[in-house]
Amino acid sequence: MRVVIVGGGSAGWMAAAMLSRMMGRQLDITLVESDDIATVGVGEATIPPIQHFNRVLGISEADFLRETGGTFKLGIEFENWLEQGHSYMHAFGGLGKEMGLAPFHHSWLRAVAHGRNDSLWDFSLNYQAAKANKFQPLSSVPDTKLPGLVHAYHFDAGLYAKYLSKLSQGWGVKRLEGLIEQVNLNKQNGSIESLRLRSGEFIQADLYVDCSGFRSLLLGEALKVEFDDWRHWLPCDRAMAVPSERTAPLQPYTRSIAHRAGWRWRIPLQHRTGNGLVYCSEYLTDEQASALLMEQLDAPALAEPRLIRFTTGRRKQQWHKNCVALGLASGFLEPLESTSLHLVQSGIVRLLKLFPRQGWVQQEIDEFNRQSQTEFEQVRDFIILHYVLNRQEEPFWQRCRDMSIPDSLNQKLALFAKTGKVFREQDELFTEVAWQQVMLGQGIQPEAYHPMADALSAAQLNELLDSLRTIFAGTVQRLPVHDEFINSYCASASTFC
Repeated sequence: MRVVIVGGGSAGWMAAAMLSRMMGRQLDITLVESDDIATVGVGEATIPPIQHFNRVLGISEADFLRETGGTFKLGIEFENWLEQGHSYMHAFGGLGKEMGLAPFHHSWLRAVAHGRNDSLWDFSLNYQAAKANKFQPLSSVPDTKLPGLVHAYHFDAGLYAKYLSKLSQGWGVKRLEGLIEQVNLNKQNGSIESLRLRSGEFIQADLYVDCSGFRSLLLGEALKVEFDDWRHWLPCDRAMAVPSERTAPLQPYTRSIAHRAGWRWRIPLQHRTGNGLVYCSEYLTDEQASALLMEQLDAPALAEPRLIRFTTGRRKQQWHKNCVALGLASGFLEPLESTSLHLVQSGIVRLLKLFPRQGWVQQEIDEFNRQSQTEFEQVRDFIILHYVLNRQEEPFWQRCRDMSIPDSLNQKLALFAKTGKVFREQDELFTEVAWQQVMLGQGIQPEAYHPMADALSAAQLNELLDSLRTIFAGTVQRLPVHDEFINSYCASASTFC
């Protein structure tokens, strides 16, 4: 079967690498890209499932980080999101120790109701290590049954694409340099018949994978698949991005700092720091956004700020006829929870699971689209959660606080506010612990806790909490500093440590 991938960047080369690795000789894969078209390439923060993707490709963690200037990530800290001066973290991994079927935060809620003043994050090993700038791989806490650290990565998306390009071409993927000038459709069934390059060359395939970025050259422009616009829920529509010089220490977490019309990110890499400002153009001009970003850098800039325009939402079908879209061509959710590359990854895995043996089966296409829609909507709700729960005074934040929200999110919020309970759909990306942290961090104080949290006596509960704090503090104290671990494990050749 012939497969043509349109567009390189992270999405295109992730697709090329995984398809060639998993299906090998069954597919004849060509990737078409042009050096004249720049990729967005600001998605430098990830979530833990990226480990599985790299592992399937046979990529060692140390090599990957060395090739991409990568660092480790234990969570995302949200500063000023609830109100000025307030911060919390969506830390990966677990919290405390669960008691039966009742998640740990119910025990914490009981303790707080009876006078203890511990923070929930006193019982997050990931949070404690992140704020201490400590890291090493740790599957479990030594001499206990408690889970260890759960990590993801920060890395240079452009270098990742180059790394995967080299691997993919070694596995038989053909790279074709060129600009696509025309998409020819079959007059009988409306599917894509061929692509014509500026050089005059024609390319034909059985399956076309659209990784052409925001333009959505195949799925959007040629096949006219409609776009579901979500700006009424997620009104930010622009970003400014700029790299700056590396600073020390290398914090093992992403920072997301709210400002008057959106938020800005800070992502530490081995060779530089990634910075960006996400904003709503109705409340902040491009000139104001650029000035705000530059004045808040903590090191000299390495380039001029780059403007990125976007619309949040998704294509109503992400697989239509003989074309599947991945990455920005399929839809866009702002990178608040570092989901951009994950949505590429899950789209590729979904395509592989539903890959037909012969011809295109509409039932498989429908199932792909059903799963894609569900995943996008679940991630959308999690991102809206951060915006709608705020106590800010600026007009942008008042708008977010007062907007109507999807019923699916409203149900989760109402249940948690009354009972402290949150339930995750079977295949939902974000864990119950993630929802707990963000809802508590954004100011919801549940009216009740689970009755199973009363199983321990008051003395036993205090003893448990004190013991957990002691164990986590001792574990973090013994961890190496993040910078030191990077230097010994995966220092990039371009890094001067």
